[in-house]
Amino acid sequence: MAESEANNPGEEQEAPSISILGQYIKDFSFENPNAPRSLQPDEVTPQFGLQVGVQSSQVGEKEYEVILSLDFDAKRGETVLFNVELVYAGIFRMAGIPREQLHPALMIEAPRLLFPFARQIVGDAVRNGGFPAIYPDPIDFVALYRQQMERAQKSNGENKAN
Repeated sequence: MAESEANNPGEEQEAPSISILGQYIKDFSFENPNAPRSLQPDEVTPQFGLQVGVQSSQVGEKEYEVILSLDFDAKRGETVLFNVELVYAGIFRMAGIPREQLHPALMIEAPRLLFPFARQIVGDAVRNGGFPAIYPDPIDFVALYRQQMERAQKSNGENKAN
């Protein structure tokens, strides 16, 4: 007899699955504050910055909204060439995923599924803003998750010390 059957006789285990029920833009902004000067060719290579955020909240019995926030910008020295802010979300059905694996699935796998669509929106906005098509680099959501967990542990430790 399998261990799960011994723990829950007569109850069949559901196979783990993540399903995207829908995805959508929650908020979007493109700024080109120094146009037309920012569109002129220059010898100086722009510096690109990307800030990423991930949040999740339960919206149904097995359904969760996962929000991916991207803030992508380019600067030449102190001059802002463009800034794109995108808040992109999806509704996910998380079935058969053990409780201890649910948070990592929501914070790693769900944004990994959303990212290609968000990346395309950002790249299209940059191109439509008059710049060459520039897309944010792929994101290591595992590393991002680990960083968030380390920060949360440090802040919990500091709060307990106070």
